[in-house]
Amino acid sequence: MPIHQRLIIGMEELKKIQKTNNNIAEASPVLTTFKSFQGELDAKHDKYERLVKFGRDITIESKRTIFLLHRVVSKPNKDEVLKEAKKKLDDIREKIKHLAKELVNEDFYQYHKAFTFGIQEYVEAVTFQHFIINRTLLNLSDINKELKYKDGDHAHNVDSSGREQSDPEDLSFQITPVDYLLGVADLTGELMRFCIGSVGNGDIDTPFQLTQFLREIFDGFAYIGNSGPYEISRKLFALRQSLTKVENACYMLKVRGSETPKHMLADLFVSNCEIFDHSESMS
Repeated sequence: MPIHQRLIIGMEELKKIQKTNNNIAEASPVLTTFKSFQGELDAKHDKYERLVKFGRDITIESKRTIFLLHRVVSKPNKDEVLKEAKKKLDDIREKIKHLAKELVNEDFYQYHKAFTFGIQEYVEAVTFQHFIINRTLLNLSDINKELKYKDGDHAHNVDSSGREQSDPEDLSFQITPVDYLLGVADLTGELMRFCIGSVGNGDIDTPFQLTQFLREIFDGFAYIGNSGPYEISRKLFALRQSLTKVENACYMLKVRGSETPKHMLADLFVSNCEIFDHSESMS
């Protein structure tokens, strides 16, 4: 038999053997088990990416709400600004509802990193709004009360194993104490900017109210100290800087406020903060 014919026959036999081996491999319990693992991992990765997107949307909308709230000091009718801010916060809570749906029957902390920054930004926005209206700090339990939903559409959700889960009528999203504390720590920076805007608008009382409020927040964080998570101790330094800037600026307003025209008080306030920043960098 010629060599080329023997080669052709050999190739056909080899294909038959490979096909038989593939059929055996596909029926293998080990391969079946690993395929199920693959499905679970793909479902988890897809869910994580959806949560990242929701968290990013919450971050963007929360930042826009904070920028809007800063207009309170310059608008003659602040009720309109507060009304618009409330509507934005309601929209953000609807986005958080999507997070709650995705996390039904799931390990919360397995996906926490995907949306933690968005939740911190939301805490910053909602506590800023509450301070402008009430001059107090909104506590965690009151924030979580706003994140309880009535879901009557019974939308179906796919869990990590690929099974469909029917969402319950009552959905809720509970913000963790750490996310709450980190959001409040970021709030102090916005309060410092709010203080500058108030001075520029001729409001001398608000900076002194803010000073006392920031002192109380700083005392609370100082009590936690290094015993809390690393992120809290890291933000304690920025909190101390914001408090010191406001205290120094209030001192300047108290000493030189009477001799400075009201329309120049904001420049005095800002220049004092810049001097403080320069002295900090030199040290």
